[in-house]
Amino acid sequence: MAEFRRRDSLFLRCVIRIWRTAVARLPSNPEPEEDAITKALVDALVVDEVARRRFYCDYKFVPIGWGPKGEVTEDQYIDMAMIVGNDRRTYLAYECKKLNVPHKDGARRSQAGDYVKDGMMRFVTEKYAKDLPIGCMLGYVMDGDMKFARASINTAMVSRRPALGLQGQPTDVSPIGVARRFVTKHVRNTRRMEMRHALLPFVV
Repeated sequence: MAEFRRRDSLFLRCVIRIWRTAVARLPSNPEPEEDAITKALVDALVVDEVARRRFYCDYKFVPIGWGPKGEVTEDQYIDMAMIVGNDRRTYLAYECKKLNVPHKDGARRSQAGDYVKDGMMRFVTEKYAKDLPIGCMLGYVMDGDMKFARASINTAMVSRRPALGLQGQPTDVSPIGVARRFVTKHVRNTRRMEMRHALLPFVV
């Protein structure tokens, strides 16, 4: 577990170093789609010399496993994965979601419900990282309001606490640069897992 946590911190330090570069490549109008942000982030990491020496970052990563008769199986793709040492069986999975999305009428949608239902739940139901002790979430906070984003996620988690197998309260972790972090703990199919969350301001 400690090694996975260390790798997550390493990955985020690399992300923070190239985050402004990745964001600058994206249009502000129209607002970029979720996948476009993730792709720009991965592209920036792939060409960053420091990141390349430490890990390989894969966009739309598809884990490969084995069935009961030894046949090769493929799981659903994950938005992004950090792979160390060319071992595709041991990776950190990152599911990426937009938060605080502005609308033309001046209002904003928190999209925290999507963050929980279509992000966190995929780890809990073992669609993602089913044999690993940690899953990771990246939240792109489109208007930069980190406090609102975090509060909205907390509310969405509380309303789905049983389904999430949520244990205890979210725990803050020290920030890395502009990234605000917290950790949640869950039970899935009687096994415990940890989810590590990082919120990144798209407006930097």
